[in-house]
Amino acid sequence: MNKQSLLVGCASILLLSISNTQVWALDNLLQLSPEHIQNLGIEVGPLEAVTKTPVLSAPAKVVIPPAHEYVVSATQGGILTQLRVSLGDSVQKGQVVAEINSPELLMLQRQFLKASNDLALITNLYQRDQKLLHEGVIADRRAHETASQYQAALTDVSEAKQLLEIAGMPAADVEQLSHTHRFNSLLNIYAPVTGVVMERMAVAGARIDALAPLYRIANLEELWLEINVPQERMADIHLGDKALIEHTETAASISLFGKSVHPENQTVLVRASIKGQPAGIRAGQHVNAQIICSEITAAFKLPDAAIAQNEGKAYIFVKNANGFVATEVRVIGKEGATSIIKGPFSGHEQLALKGAVALKARWLGLGSAE
Repeated sequence: MNKQSLLVGCASILLLSISNTQVWALDNLLQLSPEHIQNLGIEVGPLEAVTKTPVLSAPAKVVIPPAHEYVVSATQGGILTQLRVSLGDSVQKGQVVAEINSPELLMLQRQFLKASNDLALITNLYQRDQKLLHEGVIADRRAHETASQYQAALTDVSEAKQLLEIAGMPAADVEQLSHTHRFNSLLNIYAPVTGVVMERMAVAGARIDALAPLYRIANLEELWLEINVPQERMADIHLGDKALIEHTETAASISLFGKSVHPENQTVLVRASIKGQPAGIRAGQHVNAQIICSEITAAFKLPDAAIAQNEGKAYIFVKNANGFVATEVRVIGKEGATSIIKGPFSGHEQLALKGAVALKARWLGLGSAE
């Protein structure tokens, strides 16, 4: 090949490259006059910047954290004579919620008084022997035996007192029993925490055993929202994102991602925390949750009608001095009849908010085929 032929070939390649670039530019630039824009019914407006992007909606359930649920049980067996609260009632920590007539409580009181009487007797003997030992009247061995009996009696009283307190008898009542020696078979059951009665598991008049459950009480200052998120969407959400419960103003903060995928529906458990007992939110409720991503990079909201689809890609039409430029964007979220997009924008652009269908038809007619 001579030098002249080589120059001609290079020039041909250069012209072809320029031609292809011009075709691409013409395909994306729609030259329209102001009159033509008005005749097509195209309305132009600015991009609307957003800082929070709705990522997805998913079913969820409101649950009580396990650490905030308590079961109130009978500390001793007996007859359940009274239930003082019912389902849905609010209770305060230390409030009496039930009353039991317990013969077993009488036996524990008897053991405590017997141990107290035995301690009183051995205390007198111990104090006397200590005095006699100091005076040299008795041998050390006898004083040691008395001291051992005294320590054993102290242990018996302490054990009997603890059994009464474990049975549910307040320390003040135990102290009163030691002075009055008056037995009382009625045992009060107290709420272990401030909360709400979620379930009643016994009826008045029934004979119950020790540790039989009476109530389930929950502290509702914090609730969990357990969301079932499709595993292929997990990359779109992050810890700290918000989950809005539909038809409410309640927002939960995502705090945990599950480590496994549900085998039947291929979803991952995402947990969000709800603080402060919001109105209208109840444990056990099934809701729809919309996960909101807090955007770090710029994102914009615009009507769905402003977006044109072509070959699986999304485009919007940005206004310039000569008409409109079809610009590819990425749709990252939906909110009603609007979409959240990302693209190469500063936020000051004007775009076609209405009439995108006419622009798309004209755009594709210039060389693209849908």
